[in-house]
Amino acid sequence: MSDRFRSYRPWFWAAIAYNLTWGTSVILYPRWFLWFTNLDDAAAPLAQGIGMMVGVYAYGYYLLARDPQRYAPFIWIALAGKAFGLIGYASCVVAGALPMRFGVHTLMNDLVWFPAFLAFALRHGRGSA
Repeated sequence: MSDRFRSYRPWFWAAIAYNLTWGTSVILYPRWFLWFTNLDDAAAPLAQGIGMMVGVYAYGYYLLARDPQRYAPFIWIALAGKAFGLIGYASCVVAGALPMRFGVHTLMNDLVWFPAFLAFALRHGRGSA
């Protein structure tokens, strides 16, 4: 493995742990998420769907953590998910479909990872050019 990507591996391992924990908890017990975001119990299937998507990303992060050079293109899928998560949250808040409090989850699921993932993508892209 190239030393130039070694510093990103802890980010991917942390993303694995976070995504598995958060995703599994929302799938198995969506009420904590609904309570925190002040959403009605009718939103449980939506919450569980979000939990499933968050959990599935853990496998991609696992591949990136094991071999960042080989699986580097996968980071663009992660970045697209992060960007669309932020855009979706903002548009739903503006439309009045989600409470502002939902933003804590958007921050943790999307925004906190974005800088490190983008830096990895750009560094890999420069090395591949």
